[in-house]
Amino acid sequence: MRPGARLGVDVGSVRIGVATSDPDALVATPLRTVRRDPASVADTAEVAHEAGERDVLEIVVGLPLSMDGVERAAAQTARSWAVALAKQVPGVVVRLVDERLSTVDAQRALHAAGRTARTSREIIDQQAAVLILQAALDSERVSGHAPGEIVGGRKPRTRQSRRRPSEGRPG
Repeated sequence: MRPGARLGVDVGSVRIGVATSDPDALVATPLRTVRRDPASVADTAEVAHEAGERDVLEIVVGLPLSMDGVERAAAQTARSWAVALAKQVPGVVVRLVDERLSTVDAQRALHAAGRTARTSREIIDQQAAVLILQAALDSERVSGHAPGEIVGGRKPRTRQSRRRPSEGRPG
C-alpha cells in the first residue's frame, strides 16, 4: 500500500462530494461539498485547493458507469471534469474509478441512520465520495495495485469494444 493522503470525489450535476483519507490511507472520511459550476473552473479550483492543502498523493474521481459497464452522459461528464481537475493539479495523479451505485448506497446508509433525503442533500455527495475513496483504498490494499485509470492515460477498452484479431479484417 502506497502511503499518502488521498481525496475522493463524487461529481454530481449540482454538487461535488469530497472525502479525504488519513496519511496511512486506511480510512476515508467526509470533507466537504462543493457547488458544481460547469460554466467556470471554480469547482475544480476548490478541489485542487483542497488537494494542495492536504498534500495528497492522488485524487480518486468516481466514474459512474452504467450497470452494463458502458460510459453514458454522467460518466462522460465525470471524465471531462476529471480532465479539467488534472490540469489544475500538476504533479498529482488523478484517477477514475468505477463507482456504480455509490450515491444509491450513500442514500441507503443515511436513511438507515435516520436521515431523510431532504435533510441529507449536502452530505449525500460527501458520503458517496467516502464510499468511492474507501473502495479504492481497499482495492489497492487487497490487490497491491493502484485502482482505476489515470486521467490522461489511455482509456481502457470496454467489453463491447474488444474484438478478436481476425474480426473486421479481410481474411
